Amino acid sequence: MAGGTSFPEPVWETAKVWHDEAWVLAPGRDGGLIWHGPFKLDRPRAYAATASLAEGVACLGGNDGQTIFDDAFLLSWDAEARALRQTPLPRLPGPCAYGSAAGLGSAIYLAGGLTSEDLGAAQRNFWRLDCARLQAFEDSSEWEVLPPWPGPGRAFNLTVVQHNGFDDCVYVLSGRRANDTGEAGGVAGRAATDDWFVLHDVYEFNPRRFREAGGVGETVGWRPRANLPWGVMAGTAVGMGQSHIFVLSGDDGSRVAEVEALRDEHPGFRREVLTYHTITDTWVVAGESAANQVTTAAAPWAGGYVVATGEVRPRHRTSAVWWVTTAATTSGFGAIDFVVLVIYLLAMVGVGVGLARRNANTEDYFRGSQRTQWWVAGCSIIATMLSSITYMAIPAKAFAQDLVYLVGNFMILVVAPIAIYLALPFFRRLDVTSAYEYLERRFNRSVRWFASVSFTLFHVFRMGIVMSLAALALATITPLSATQCVLLMGGLSVLYCTLGGIAAVMWTDTIQTIVLLGGGLLCFALAVAGATGGWGEAWCAALEDGKLRAYNPGWDPTSPALVLWVVALGAIGQNVSSYTADQAVVQRYLTTPDPRRAAHAIWAAALLAMPASILFYLLGTALYLYYKSHPEQLDPTFMTDQILPQFIAHAVPSGVAGLIVAGIFAAAQSTISTSMNSTATAVVTDFLRPLGVARDERGYLRWARALTLVSGLGGTALGVTFIDPANRSLFDSFLRVVGLFMGVLGGLFLLGMLTRRATGWGAMIGAMAGASVMALLPVYTAIHGYLYAAIGIAVCFVVGYAASRLWPAPADIRGLTIHTRVTGLRSKP
Repeated sequence: MAGGTSFPEPVWETAKVWHDEAWVLAPGRDGGLIWHGPFKLDRPRAYAATASLAEGVACLGGNDGQTIFDDAFLLSWDAEARALRQTPLPRLPGPCAYGSAAGLGSAIYLAGGLTSEDLGAAQRNFWRLDCARLQAFEDSSEWEVLPPWPGPGRAFNLTVVQHNGFDDCVYVLSGRRANDTGEAGGVAGRAATDDWFVLHDVYEFNPRRFREAGGVGETVGWRPRANLPWGVMAGTAVGMGQSHIFVLSGDDGSRVAEVEALRDEHPGFRREVLTYHTITDTWVVAGESAANQVTTAAAPWAGGYVVATGEVRPRHRTSAVWWVTTAATTSGFGAIDFVVLVIYLLAMVGVGVGLARRNANTEDYFRGSQRTQWWVAGCSIIATMLSSITYMAIPAKAFAQDLVYLVGNFMILVVAPIAIYLALPFFRRLDVTSAYEYLERRFNRSVRWFASVSFTLFHVFRMGIVMSLAALALATITPLSATQCVLLMGGLSVLYCTLGGIAAVMWTDTIQTIVLLGGGLLCFALAVAGATGGWGEAWCAALEDGKLRAYNPGWDPTSPALVLWVVALGAIGQNVSSYTADQAVVQRYLTTPDPRRAAHAIWAAALLAMPASILFYLLGTALYLYYKSHPEQLDPTFMTDQILPQFIAHAVPSGVAGLIVAGIFAAAQSTISTSMNSTATAVVTDFLRPLGVARDERGYLRWARALTLVSGLGGTALGVTFIDPANRSLFDSFLRVVGLFMGVLGGLFLLGMLTRRATGWGAMIGAMAGASVMALLPVYTAIHGYLYAAIGIAVCFVVGYAASRLWPAPADIRGLTIHTRVTGLRSKP
């Protein structure tokens, strides 16, 4: 806390005093919090804009009652020396007081303010300082003057940063301007006196859109948002959770004319707390605050914010310091819901126990003795591919953004023929258990081991993401914490998967597919029915708000708003990798009796993916419409990925909620069990058998069960780690993991199947090059993670083929490429 003003007693007869002291609230020598100080500023100063950064507090401009300043500095606390450090920052483009600022990443944004004490001098200042260049000791760093918002100039405005579903944005709220035209400048507001207006308007600045437009345009990057219910000039606003803004205080100007008459009897400023949801663009009165302290800023502190001192009514200051945080609402998940959920969980364990007797050897455990019906295999593939990524992350993505990702799901229709006519014949003719056996026969054992290790790492990470998603849902709805939910889900999956093998996995997948789709349909119907205006009006609103946008034009591969070619190419890369190089998928179509029925399973999965994808994306749109109609039900403590469980907890009838939560469990467990079984298959088949670790089939079966257990425990541990509120979208995290691990594998299989010339050494060099590029992409580029798989395939294929020219062509590859493929496969009776 630094500087400021006050009125000595008696406040109505004394002049305002400017202060030059600074105080720091920090642990003392005994560990307890104390105020350290006073420290001295270079001069008295008040009404400066401030922004909290990781390095300290940036203080920008301000005044001393006579002069408005243009200097800026950073205040930071040296805990060891117990000293306050003051570091100069570049001067502002001009004098400024009564503005406000916020930090976004490494940048500071300052909006509004006055250049003199005359309200007619209210500015449309919008300036940015890139502090990253300061940290690099670049003396050329200076403030950048950006295009201002499309509304009038203002002072005593609020500036805050929050995520809007796509990007972190800067919001400029309210403020006041001179009443020199008899109106608020064409925007919402009210005349507080004959001299000035209190403004109610709100504007959003998107730095990404500003960069993409090249900074060209009078108001580029800006868009107006929903007006405040009333003015909140000189107030305090903070970003809470992932998409809420809380206005904790503010003066609406309603009783300015009564100040002199009321004096000490003035009731003070409004105490109502306003909340704004950036995705649905809605305001709600959230309740009353304990105090309404204006002309002060909030500082982030221990998961909340500290609001220190300020003005509580005209000319009256307070020394009170408040810590502001949010409390989660309780759910209505009742006894009936728990009964439904427990019955489902016990049924899944029962399937595993019932099928355990059929597993006499690893052929039964890994391939179900190739007796699986094609429709069961198809349901298992779709359950494996969809999982809780579909059940939670996809509706959350559509809720926060639009339907752009949906086009990617349609690319399965392009990839299904590749899987059937390219990959399937090789795997069936070679009669493999692990897909990576093909790579040893085509290249060498080193390539096989590289691929198997990459696959295993991918699925362990995938288990972690899937479990964390489901845990976030269950923690929202049930009294269990997210960590407890991960442990429960992982433990049950380990139990039935370890006992029952692939047969248990596939039959439970089939049951879980039915539960998953049924729960999604039910939620969709309830959400649309609860939206204002019914079906027709609701979908018109969705269209108007851009929620039904299915593609973005353009060529930028780094844009968070995915352009069409990135979606199409990225989805093709992901699906090619999954259907040719992912043991979890390949294993499904190896469990059927013959290639014809394996092809039926692939087509069944592809065709079922279409309506399932449409359902879950439109479910996200329906949730947007529901919460736009009922913004008071949005809980700021929830992550965006928890939007569906939030709906289940508060809007779904008792009993039905238990069934839908069972669907979330179903979605997660289908993927977890698949990943556990397929990683055990890969390790036993690709490592233990070639090395002769066990003496007989029973030994390998014991190893298979032990490895299933170990992989499940590893995925569970990662699931606990991935429960991170800082993660804006677990769906995007999942896409990055797919690309990082599976893209290179897809490239290896295509290199082997499509070329005669590729060699083992060339393939390994290509794989290493692909893995290196995948590791460096997220560090040194802004390319969207959706493209990672396609890039991995391309790098591995091109580098592998080029490197293979350095060695002689392989001698015997008969039946291992499309050019040397043996036809006339026989079906198993």
